[in-house]
Amino acid sequence: MSRTADIDLVFARTVTVGAVVRSLAGEGWSLQEPLGISYVVSNDDLFDWQSTSTDQAAEILTLVDSPANVDQHVGVCIYHSTAETGGQLLFHAGRSRCSFIPAIDRRSLSGAPALTDMAWYLNALVPPLHALGLASYEARDLAD
Repeated sequence: MSRTADIDLVFARTVTVGAVVRSLAGEGWSLQEPLGISYVVSNDDLFDWQSTSTDQAAEILTLVDSPANVDQHVGVCIYHSTAETGGQLLFHAGRSRCSFIPAIDRRSLSGAPALTDMAWYLNALVPPLHALGLASYEARDLAD
């Protein structure tokens, strides 16, 4: 049996990917993950993720925050090197909603390793995003 875990984040106003990444950087998150930098611009709902070198961070943020892509789904992977975990941060068209999917070395509960440690992710993501206008969130860990 597989699992699906995600946290849907709703902001009171539109945000940029760059602003979210900068906010999360203060809590130890970065675009640099084990594969370099991974990102997606989905204009066809196929989510064809790309990888590039870490020295391309500014260019990737410019691309995903481009006005030409505001009506597209875009995403970046973020990684917390101290905790050795990360995931996909997917921004929906319009940029007032995004989803975090803990897809990189997902943290599990010590007493129930099949379940995601959602409390850890919420504590690492919600406080810095609240300052950007985070209005609500919904966290799920479901058996498929």
